[in-house]
Amino acid sequence: MTAALAGSVLLALCGLALAAAPAAPGSTETVIFEVPPGAGTVTIAAELERQGLIRDRIEFRLLATLLDWNGRLKAGRYDLSPGQSTWQILRKIGHGQVRTVAVTIPEGLTLAEILRVLASAGFGTEESLRQALVELDARGELPFLPQDRRRFIEPYEGILFPDTYFFAEQVSPQTVIRTMARRTEQVFSAELLARAGELGLTPFEVLTLASIIEKEARVAAERSLISSVYHNRLRISMKLDACPTVRYVLGKPGSERLLFADLEVDSPYNTYRNAGLPPGPICSPGLAAITAALYPAETRFYYFVSKNDGTHHFSRTLEEHLRAVRLYQGG
Repeated sequence: MTAALAGSVLLALCGLALAAAPAAPGSTETVIFEVPPGAGTVTIAAELERQGLIRDRIEFRLLATLLDWNGRLKAGRYDLSPGQSTWQILRKIGHGQVRTVAVTIPEGLTLAEILRVLASAGFGTEESLRQALVELDARGELPFLPQDRRRFIEPYEGILFPDTYFFAEQVSPQTVIRTMARRTEQVFSAELLARAGELGLTPFEVLTLASIIEKEARVAAERSLISSVYHNRLRISMKLDACPTVRYVLGKPGSERLLFADLEVDSPYNTYRNAGLPPGPICSPGLAAITAALYPAETRFYYFVSKNDGTHHFSRTLEEHLRAVRLYQGG
């Protein structure tokens, strides 16, 4: 081994050894450290040393050079501790492991409700988030949407998947919307897409049916039964008579009783007046509702009525259904 090579190896080993030593061993203190856009290694190392997060700026710069991270450190806000080694801190900034904010979108929310949740979590205003939808739509980045949306109440309903997300604190509205829309696309695996094809449904139609199931089902075990009722009705061109579609048109919450006059509202979404599926989803359904829409139970049920305890009575005939309505609804 040449003297020059031996010196390089020794320098590298020394750098790695120094990098293993925290500024304050055993410390559990957490500091929010911000790397501004465009900041170089020299600037970052000096600020880390100033805040007591590393022992020596030269160690940090040496390690960054050895690992070829100079000029590639990521901007953002980081949770760092003087109890972490220089290597750990460098790796975190090098990989862009920035502070994140968790936001949970429950199944069954409408787009308007989702935008309110996202805005409350600090991911932009409702207006900027909606504008992000428009911009991504124009670039063809929103999945499954049909070209003709003239009859839609809300053109982007149902395409933002309900889930728990972890976003960087300073994430853009476009990134938030793109991530949620892509999650919807990812949920439709090759198996689910193939199943939709077997049923003669597009993914968007699956989302539409699943959104109604999402709003109707209060007990997980009933999702496939409710789905079977709708599939049975669709098969014979019988109107779905789904109360959630009327609630969607009128903006009535589930806690408010529908009147007979409400069922006459003039809208393509009113499944009491129009056969088939409504033009689009009425909320964002979760995976369980999507799966139920694609895999209905095998039944001969054409009717169901609430038993006022979160469950439903399912019937094969109108006569049986009317008896159940009188029993449970007093009608």
